[in-house]
Amino acid sequence: MMRWGPPPSEYGWDDREDRRPYGRPSYDYGGPGRAPTTTDYYAEEPWYPNRPYRRTPSVREPPPSARGGPPPPPRRPRARVPHWEDPSEDESDEEPARRKRKSRAREDESPPPSEIVYRLPFSNWMNSSFKNHFVAALGEFVGTTMFLFFAFAGTQVANAGAQTADNTTTNQSTGFSPIVLMYIAVVFGFSLMVNVWIFFRISGGLFNPAVTLAMVMVGSIGYVRAFLLLVAQIAGAIFSSYIVKVLFPTSFNVRTTLSSSTSLVSGVFIEAILTAELVFAIFMLAKEKHKATFIAPIGIGLALFVAELVGVYYTGGSLNPARSFGPCVVTGTFDSEHWIYWVGPAAGAIVAVAFYKFIKILEYEMANPGQDETNEEDAAAAAEANTPKKESV
Repeated sequence: MMRWGPPPSEYGWDDREDRRPYGRPSYDYGGPGRAPTTTDYYAEEPWYPNRPYRRTPSVREPPPSARGGPPPPPRRPRARVPHWEDPSEDESDEEPARRKRKSRAREDESPPPSEIVYRLPFSNWMNSSFKNHFVAALGEFVGTTMFLFFAFAGTQVANAGAQTADNTTTNQSTGFSPIVLMYIAVVFGFSLMVNVWIFFRISGGLFNPAVTLAMVMVGSIGYVRAFLLLVAQIAGAIFSSYIVKVLFPTSFNVRTTLSSSTSLVSGVFIEAILTAELVFAIFMLAKEKHKATFIAPIGIGLALFVAELVGVYYTGGSLNPARSFGPCVVTGTFDSEHWIYWVGPAAGAIVAVAFYKFIKILEYEMANPGQDETNEEDAAAAAEANTPKKESV
C-alpha cells in the first residue's frame, strides 16, 4: 500500500502532537491523507530528488534528513561500461537498454576468422629438433646458392672483356686491372651482406665451411647442425656454379688459382689471414650481442670486401672452401694447389677462434666499457659497474 507521509512511529517520529519524541523537521512530508505543502516541495532543499515521495510500509529506516539530520550525499553515478569492452555478468544489469542491444549484437556476430597457417602434411609427425635442422639446412642451401650466384655472376660481368681461355678469377693473361678487382670485391661483399641479412634468422647465414668450423669450436652450434650446414653449403656452391655456367653466355671464369708470382706457402698464409679477419668480424659483430648486432651484416660484408681487395689478385680471394670447390666440380678441373683453399681458411678460422677465446678469458668487456651507451654519464656508470672492486685483505 502506498501513502504520503513520514515513516511509521516506530521508526522515528509520529505525526500526532502528543506522540512526537522530538520536534517536527523544518520541512513537511505530509500525512497519510495530506500531500506535502508547496513551500516544502519547492523551497526546502530542492536538489533532493526524493522529496516529495511515496514511502512504503516496508521501509526499514528513514534517511537521517527525515529526523532533522544532514541531507544524504548525492548518489553514486551508475557505472558505465566502455563501448570497447564486453560487459561482464555483474555489470550487464547496469547497462542502458541501448548498450544491452549492442552487447547482444556483438555476441551474435561471428568471431573473425583466425589466421590460416599452412603446414606440410609430413611436418606434423616430424620431430621438432629434426624439423629445425631441416629448416636450417634448407635455408643455408638457398642462402649459399643466392650468395654465390650473385658473386659469380658479377665476376662473369667483370671478366666479360677478357678474351682468354683461362677460367680463373686471377686472369693473369689480362694483366693488372684495378677496376676488375674492385668490381669483383664489391659484388662479393654486397652479395654476402644482403644474403646474410636475409637468412640470418633462418640458419645463421654462415655460407662458409670455415665459419661453420669456427662456430663449432666456440660452441655456438652443435655437431649435427654443423654437418648439415656443411653439406648444404657445398651443395649450394655446386648448384650456383652450375646455374651461372648454364645461364650466362660468357666463358665460366670464376675458379680460384694462385697467381704466377704467389708461392704455395704465401697462398696458404694469405688465405688464412684474410679468413681470420672475416671470422673475427663475425664473432664480434654477430656472436657478441650488443646494440649494433642488428647491423652486423653490414660489417661482415665490408670485411669480405676488404679481404677481396687484397686476395683476388694473388689467390683469387676464396676465404671459403665451398666457393672454390663448386666451380671446380662444375668445370671438372682440380688444380694441384686446390688444397690451399681448404687448409688456408681452416687455419684462419682456428686463429680467429684462439684469439677470440683469449680476449674472452681476459674479460675484454672491462677494458673499454660503456660502448653501448649513448652519453658520457651512462658510459661512466657502465664502466664503474663493470670494473671489478678490489677487496682489502
